[in-house]
Amino acid sequence: MCFDTDALPPDPARSGMLAGSERITLSADEGDRFAATIARTREPASAGIAILPDVRGLHPYYERLAEHVADAGIHAVAIDPYGRTAGAEHREDGFDHEPHRAAVRDDGIRADTRAAADALRELGATAIVSMGFCFGGRASLMQASQPSVDGVIAFYGPPARREGDQPSPLDEARDRLVRVPVLGLYGGADRGIPQEDVESYDEELDAAGVEHRIVVYPEAPHSFFDRRMTEHADACRDAWARVLGFVDSIAR
Repeated sequence: MCFDTDALPPDPARSGMLAGSERITLSADEGDRFAATIARTREPASAGIAILPDVRGLHPYYERLAEHVADAGIHAVAIDPYGRTAGAEHREDGFDHEPHRAAVRDDGIRADTRAAADALRELGATAIVSMGFCFGGRASLMQASQPSVDGVIAFYGPPARREGDQPSPLDEARDRLVRVPVLGLYGGADRGIPQEDVESYDEELDAAGVEHRIVVYPEAPHSFFDRRMTEHADACRDAWARVLGFVDSIAR
């Protein structure tokens, strides 16, 4: 699990622009419905971020993160990846995500991200960036080959294939399918993601000529982006600055 149940995202590097948030239901282009939480910024012609959560789905952490993103001047929508098997309702803590995680397919996440991108554009978003965490970080990297987004961000998203028959972000980089800028943020003390996988992904993006930045925080563990991890506050501040700078550069 990426976060403890009481984890909270760090405060953004800039604030004061949240216009409001609400729980909604979105429909993917093939008609599947899923839960989402959308947060609006007071800057109507801003970029938009589609947040792809970790294995717990649309946990309150990600609803709070969507509000933080909007408070920083960027429209945001956090989506639940399990609508096809678990239904479109918003769930409380204790949800058993494992059987639903096993059923998730890349084409479904792509369709959900397209729906999130459409919702953000309806708010006036001028560019769309996906941003995911762990399971959702991998999913975010996989959005880099589809035309509905203008950039992708991954917090500790595994780049190499782990299980099953679905391709990996590393596969897509090797096959020259990545079409948008990439920002990857990793913990050097993350025992779940081999550093050689991160380096291989970085090298393949270099070889493909893709604009990208892979940042490794040497002492940070998996799931370091947590307000309570005070020993990694510098990494959290730097990560926020890089996220906002990346999105601002995409939106120009």
